[in-house]
Amino acid sequence: MTTLGTPLSPSATRVMLLGSGELGKEVLIALQRLGVETIAVDRYENAPGQQVAHHARTIAMSDPDQLKALIEAEKPQLVVPEIEAIATPMLQQLEDAGVVRVIPTARAARLTMDREGIRRLAAETLGVPTSPYKFCDSLAELQAAIDGASGKAIGYPCIVKPVMSSSGKGQSRIDGPADMQKAWDYAMAGGRVSHGRVIVEGFIDFDYEITLLTVRALDAAGAVQTQFCEPIGHVQVSGDYVESWQPHPMAPAALQKAQQIAQAVTADLGGQGLFGVELFVKGEEVWFSEVSPRPHDTGMVTMATQWQNEFELHARAILGLPVDTALKSPGASAVIYGSVDATGIAFDGVAHALQVPGSEVRLFGKPESFVKRRMGVALAHAADVETARRNAKEAASRVRPRQA
Repeated sequence: MTTLGTPLSPSATRVMLLGSGELGKEVLIALQRLGVETIAVDRYENAPGQQVAHHARTIAMSDPDQLKALIEAEKPQLVVPEIEAIATPMLQQLEDAGVVRVIPTARAARLTMDREGIRRLAAETLGVPTSPYKFCDSLAELQAAIDGASGKAIGYPCIVKPVMSSSGKGQSRIDGPADMQKAWDYAMAGGRVSHGRVIVEGFIDFDYEITLLTVRALDAAGAVQTQFCEPIGHVQVSGDYVESWQPHPMAPAALQKAQQIAQAVTADLGGQGLFGVELFVKGEEVWFSEVSPRPHDTGMVTMATQWQNEFELHARAILGLPVDTALKSPGASAVIYGSVDATGIAFDGVAHALQVPGSEVRLFGKPESFVKRRMGVALAHAADVETARRNAKEAASRVRPRQA
């Protein structure tokens, strides 16, 4: 798709985003800068992306009938899934029928919407290194998997996650039998869709974890070429990202392995676009963790570090345009939480935050706040990562959400 039309005209290039949170909002902005007509879809009204798109639609995206009716009514050329809780079998049907092109592909959206599909692809089909794992449909199966009653023991400590969730929801660490029931209940409450199924993973004693943003875009000859951004380091609490930085230093051998794993996984998924590949690293050893076929929350740091941020890279790649993954400056990001449970909150301290050298603030515009809901992010660029991390965290700490 190298010819771009004019929005709100018969020539318009129409792109529909399924999921319009803070990441989707930035993709929509990047698409609009290229003259694309955008349709923002979410499960609730006034989602961040709906506030900037040409058209806002609210449906239950996990309902196949609602999803089919909306796509047939809007007739987008591209459908871009931005969350996991989508009726992906319907997307597959519509793509197979030639109704729409799904980014990166309907198969990729289906495989990555839950941890089972992508973990089995990576470990069992592609043979890339992963942590030991088992899938469990009950508390008894979880106990058996950890203790070894159903084969080789996962053992303690281990990590339990719902098969489908985002931003660490429902994820917890089990250090002993006393943690089992609480972890199971938390996973059931945290899944995007109540599958009653979890993955339990053996704990890897890694040195650090990274996100390797991997871009599949067309080159000058029209062939798909894979490019990588500099590695992104990050800190997670209960599986939820709280800060990230770029570049994260890596041994050359480890970086090469990380790129090989990312290329193998994304090449199998196919299509065009940006993928967030999560990896564990210990010395020169690398293990695959997860992949998202879309911009990644830890990649928000690229708004301060790259000439083309992850959202611009995704927009360009899906439209068949050239991309540039080059780093502009070391930088960091730090999450701004809601701190209160309220609707229509106010933010104090923004001017104070922007007095931090090299800092920027992005407030997402979510209509409802929760104590631990991500409501914004502070960004900072600096001559080195350590300074950028200090400044990003300082800027974030100066923003004070409150009930309006």
